[in-house]
Amino acid sequence: NTGHELGHKKSRHERWLAKIVLAVPVYGHFWIEHNRGHHRDVSTPGDPASARMGESIYRFARREIPGAFLRAWVIEKERLQRRGKPVWNTDNQVLQSLTLAAVLQLGLIILFGWKMIPFLIVHNVLAWWQLTSANYIEHYG
Repeated sequence: NTGHELGHKKSRHERWLAKIVLAVPVYGHFWIEHNRGHHRDVSTPGDPASARMGESIYRFARREIPGAFLRAWVIEKERLQRRGKPVWNTDNQVLQSLTLAAVLQLGLIILFGWKMIPFLIVHNVLAWWQLTSANYIEHYG
């Protein structure tokens, strides 16, 4: 996925592009959890992005999708605490991604009308499923 690959880049510009691409389906927390959590703890019990041996993709998705968000929140909270900042702060990158997602999706609804809502729901769910499926296949067992 484009957002995943851009999130691995070193340039600030490419990392911002990753944030934008991942904000479109309201999954901007992915690059935080993936780069700062998953890469550190890959295939350990604490890694929500690694499927366990014998775990179905459906069970994995029920664990991974909320687990990735919660872990990104904790990672970001700890980062901000080390800098002496509160979690509810404009420097919180999870909140930044949610704000960007809200602006993008509300902009589409304003531009194209209420008919965008079902499209956005389907789009978001399919995007989440695609990332979850990739994690399942790449990190099974």
